[in-house]
Amino acid sequence: MAKAYITTEHGTKITLEGSPDEVAALVAHFEEKKSSGAHTEAKSHRRQRRVNSGPMALVSDLVDGGFFKKPKELSAIKLALEEQGHYYPVTSLSPILLRLVRKRSLRRIKDKKRWLYVG
Repeated sequence: MAKAYITTEHGTKITLEGSPDEVAALVAHFEEKKSSGAHTEAKSHRRQRRVNSGPMALVSDLVDGGFFKKPKELSAIKLALEEQGHYYPVTSLSPILLRLVRKRSLRRIKDKKRWLYVG
């Protein structure tokens, strides 16, 4: 009767007993699992980062694209995002624009009781 002792990557110890053909087949099976496990680990490292496409990133893209060369109202910014297929209420865009003003990516000017944003 043949015996084989196998220790896995996680520290599990396995003792196999059986005919020489059975033990050889099981050892070959464990070797396949070991090599395919390394392959799946390599795949997990290849995963790409998820690109942020929230409203903050979209408005920042507008800033980078030169959309704010001329002063724009909040409604014009909302329409520009809608043209790209992104629908956000004005109430969620105004805090984003205020953050960009605080970061000094944008400036805002008050004109006739309305804020205009310029880059």
